[in-house]
Amino acid sequence: MTRIIAGAAGGTPLTAVPGSLTRPTTDRVKEALFSRLDAFDVIAGARVLDLYAGSGALGVESGSRGARTVELVESDAKASAVCQRNADLINGVLGRKAVTVHRTKADPFLDRAAEDAAWDLVFLDPPYPLEEAGLSAVLEKLAAHLAPGAVVVVERSSRSPEPGWPGGLTRFAEKKYGETRLWFAEPFVPDAISADDVPDGAGAGDAVPDAEGPGSLRG
Repeated sequence: MTRIIAGAAGGTPLTAVPGSLTRPTTDRVKEALFSRLDAFDVIAGARVLDLYAGSGALGVESGSRGARTVELVESDAKASAVCQRNADLINGVLGRKAVTVHRTKADPFLDRAAEDAAWDLVFLDPPYPLEEAGLSAVLEKLAAHLAPGAVVVVERSSRSPEPGWPGGLTRFAEKKYGETRLWFAEPFVPDAISADDVPDGAGAGDAVPDAEGPGSLRG
């Protein structure tokens, strides 16, 4: 049985989605993921988006740990009902409506997002059958709705190729946990490399090392 690991509702069991339609993130992977996100200091006060939410476990974990708002996006009827149960649980513990459920697909949800909508932390755990082109299209739409310094976490099979990152995103880390691989990305800052970063004598066409942009988590 999966549970909320830490925060206001730490230790509370979560409802799982019946059947095999969804692929829940194991507690081991979830604990490692949130340990990393805590180190990045991106959860407290964050606006969180959990696409392909399944049971909503990643989103409600964020709510328990102090996220300002959490939006769970899930199109399957049974899964979205479970999302609502888990959202009601964490909202009850917090005493406010921090978590909201949207029963819709990721693409139309992003298509309808307000022009000024901006998330600080986004989880994408799409079903394995989703083709890489479909995931890349969702990432491209998402890139237009990220706050400065945002973190995007993509969870895929360890056998899946690296996602095709759009121009607005850059991958800064990845980690494999058994059959699961996590990819971490952030908004691309085109002017992150300044003249001070170019080695003496480098010409205009010479390659230069990656540099940390404003708020970059790459080290």
